[in-house]
Amino acid sequence: MKQFFAALAVVVSAFAHAGPMGFNGSTMAMGDFSPNWGEAWLNHAVTPRDAFGAGGVAMRSDDKRLKRDFTELTYTRLVHRINGEHSQANVWFLGGVGQLTGDNFDGGKTMLAPGVSADYETTRVYASASVRLYRAPGINHDFASVRTGFSFYEVDYDETQPWLIVEARRMRGLSDKTEITPMLRLIHNRYFVEFGVNNMKQGRFNFMYIF
Repeated sequence: MKQFFAALAVVVSAFAHAGPMGFNGSTMAMGDFSPNWGEAWLNHAVTPRDAFGAGGVAMRSDDKRLKRDFTELTYTRLVHRINGEHSQANVWFLGGVGQLTGDNFDGGKTMLAPGVSADYETTRVYASASVRLYRAPGINHDFASVRTGFSFYEVDYDETQPWLIVEARRMRGLSDKTEITPMLRLIHNRYFVEFGVNNMKQGRFNFMYIF
């Protein structure tokens, strides 16, 4: 049971937007794809608390007139962890710096993207919140999200566990709506996948895999 929970804790916390890390020495690949928002990441844990990586984000406004692409180098840090008998809580920091290109300005701009997230999970319930600041000269695309969900039943370590997850998220400057997406999540010991449809009738697919 302890082995199962250790693996589950890494997996269920992995898709709060800030993109946490895997165990020491592991490489984590992540993706989040929908019509107005797409991102892909890869990072490598160099210590039990630190990871370095690279990624990219494609952003689009609700009216489809504004598009932005952000390519960045990232640093992830496990700031604090509290282990309970049957639960775990984490606080994460993610810092990013890179090049922003897109509509309404010439050439590229240097963007900074610091963020924090916190999560709490057991083998049956999950909750998280994250904030990330996407800032470049004259541009503010700050991002915030909250998630909660539950598993339908407990499983053994080598079995796939289904969850229902609901996320609300919003990005400044690209949308005046709060996107709400219920998703089915399938977790195994090194990966998860999520898929659902948001309140704007757009499909969404997420994944995470630890090598």
